[in-house]
Amino acid sequence: MKAIREARGISLQQLAKDIGRDVGFLSRVENDRQGAGAETLHRYAERLNVPITAITHKELSRDQE
Repeated sequence: MKAIREARGISLQQLAKDIGRDVGFLSRVENDRQGAGAETLHRYAERLNVPITAITHKELSRDQE
């Protein structure tokens, strides 16, 4: 996740602001110290303009949000 975000030139602070999440929370998620729910993962993927599988390695349906 972090590598994709950095490759897009988006700071963690900007991503957090854009998707309405806390910087510390996203940092823990990116560093595999905390899990994230489907809604957060969908927002993250949409903001980075990548399929959800690019950050989760599995499909999540909108029903799981």
